[in-house]
Amino acid sequence: MSRKEELSGNLESVRSKIAKVADHDVTLIAVTKTFPVSDAQILHELGVRDFGENRDAEGAEKSAVVSGTWHFQGQIQSNKLKSITSWASVIHSLDDPRHFEIIEKVAPHPLQIFLQVSLDGAHHRGGAGLEELHSLAALVESSPTHTLAGLMSVPPVEMDPDQGFAQLAVIHTEFMKLFPGAKSLSAGMSGDYETAISHGATHVRVGSSILGSRSPHL
Repeated sequence: MSRKEELSGNLESVRSKIAKVADHDVTLIAVTKTFPVSDAQILHELGVRDFGENRDAEGAEKSAVVSGTWHFQGQIQSNKLKSITSWASVIHSLDDPRHFEIIEKVAPHPLQIFLQVSLDGAHHRGGAGLEELHSLAALVESSPTHTLAGLMSVPPVEMDPDQGFAQLAVIHTEFMKLFPGAKSLSAGMSGDYETAISHGATHVRVGSSILGSRSPHL
């Protein structure tokens, strides 16, 4: 089996599972981290237009070769923001107002921005607490350049995904009362995207279910 046949079969399986559970539009983001740019090129040939990266260097390299909407979803480092905003169109992991202040200064184009929410208060894993969420959202929404897209979260490993995404759905519903334009919800990865969609996820970040468990080239 060729790599294109393998990726095509995996992609079709994921798309089919999404179609079975979704009663709303869902953006499938193919997460290509650790995989070669050739895989991103194949996925583009297969109709994928949304790609996700956790690492700045990989995103910069691949986005220069493969056109589409590139999403940054890793933890943000201040010193990488100038580079990240040069290739990414969507940021999924903003959780610190200081990072947004840098984005305002260095981003060369408008960005769609998701705020990352912590579901358990363990901020070392990334994510703003509920008490910080509204002030951060107000900061992004007041920007003349960038758009507050919605919320993102990664449930803790020890948390049942169904419980985690149900909790996130409640947070998002309450959030939209104050920020009605922030309709998008980025949640769900290879192991739990169907559950996330059932709780309202509009963007799912899928890597291994499409590309395999790890890069055969590493």
